[in-house]
Amino acid sequence: QVQLVESGGGLVQAGGSLRLSCDASGRTFGNYFMGWLRQAPGKEREFVAAISWIGAITYYSDSVKGRFTIARDNAKNTVYLQMNGLKLDDTAVYYCAAGENPTTPRLYRYWGQGTQVTVSS
Repeated sequence: QVQLVESGGGLVQAGGSLRLSCDASGRTFGNYFMGWLRQAPGKEREFVAAISWIGAITYYSDSVKGRFTIARDNAKNTVYLQMNGLKLDDTAVYYCAAGENPTTPRLYRYWGQGTQVTVSS
């Protein structure tokens, strides 16, 4: 059974930083992309960042490029999202997911339960 467990969300002031973690278990993810996606109230779920297990190829949405960094630790089966320069618009529930296409939310197969990130002014 695949499990993705996020942690690290919370409340932060604009301009601050947070690091999200995603612990993955239950299968081999070598052929999958690991992604972070988010959903704000009243909005569709959107792609944020993704990374391949093999080769550590990274992808970012334009809205977070230069502020967020995705990384993975293969030995720990953990994926991280370092978020710097947080803005009010970054407020959302952040989901860790695994799938075969890095940037299309509906093509992710496995999802975590989500972790809330709230950015205050």
